[in-house]
Amino acid sequence: MAQKKMILDLDVGVDDTLAIAYACGSPEVDLIGITCTYGNVLVEQSAKNALDVLHLFGRDDVPVFLGEPHAIEKDGFEVMEISAFIHGKNGIGEVVLEDSGREPEATPAVDFIIDAVHTYGEDLVYVPTGPETNMAVALQKDPTIADELGAEVLMGGALTVPGNVSPCCEANINQDPDAANLVFRSGIPATMVGLDVTLQTLLTYEDTKKWRECGTVAGEKLADITDYYIKAYETTAPYLGGCGLHDPLAVGVAIDPSLVTILPINLMVDTEGPTRGRTIGNPDLLNDPYKSMGACVEVDAPRFLDEFMNRITGLVAGCK
Repeated sequence: MAQKKMILDLDVGVDDTLAIAYACGSPEVDLIGITCTYGNVLVEQSAKNALDVLHLFGRDDVPVFLGEPHAIEKDGFEVMEISAFIHGKNGIGEVVLEDSGREPEATPAVDFIIDAVHTYGEDLVYVPTGPETNMAVALQKDPTIADELGAEVLMGGALTVPGNVSPCCEANINQDPDAANLVFRSGIPATMVGLDVTLQTLLTYEDTKKWRECGTVAGEKLADITDYYIKAYETTAPYLGGCGLHDPLAVGVAIDPSLVTILPINLMVDTEGPTRGRTIGNPDLLNDPYKSMGACVEVDAPRFLDEFMNRITGLVAGCK
């Protein structure tokens, strides 16, 4: 089986942890690195979480890189209270994991991204599940990577549904609208896995119970982390009946685009006024026959959930 070279770019919270698990449990994926960003937690905590989660799954071979600490037009970053409520102050549901004993690589995340694109080209898929700051800075440093990268599959945005931090803005894009707009307008081949589809993929306590039943530390810890997230959803979105699998769906689509229906569209992000952070079609390119991006508008939720559970249950069952 030909594996896809993959970089995960994460602000490691609960669903980012599940995205790592999905990638580690997928034989189609050669996870060449995790680049960290800010959002659910500070970038340093994101890297710590990534290292410890990889250790939990027996993947100390995967390097972790520190990315940009804040939005490109800002001088700092503070975690929003709602993020701490949903993911826990440590980002992983207040669960304590065994320390990996590793540190992030000395190479900055932006340089690793650029080098990986030049090395692997069309064979590389980049999956950001937080703000687009790392890729935006990489494009500013080396614009040629927009033409060389195989694909970007991002978790973020909302096209046909309301946002989750405002009526029109999704949280990841809202963290750095300027960066997202730069990436969207760069011509990079990208697929937006937004709230349109991620909120249709729901996990429940009955699912996490299956991980506990594996009788492994990995299964128990992952269930503890995820149950914290499900409980938060009982407050923030009780009508859903579970937690949204936002970030894992982006990994799923990167592996198998047939899980979703994709609308070809040239997208942009509003960077000014009351709609700052909105993801929407670029009117300047409305009649351009070439669509550099696509937005997921439908998802085969039962098939994705089946694959998600099979892969992650198999992963934790095989860990210590």
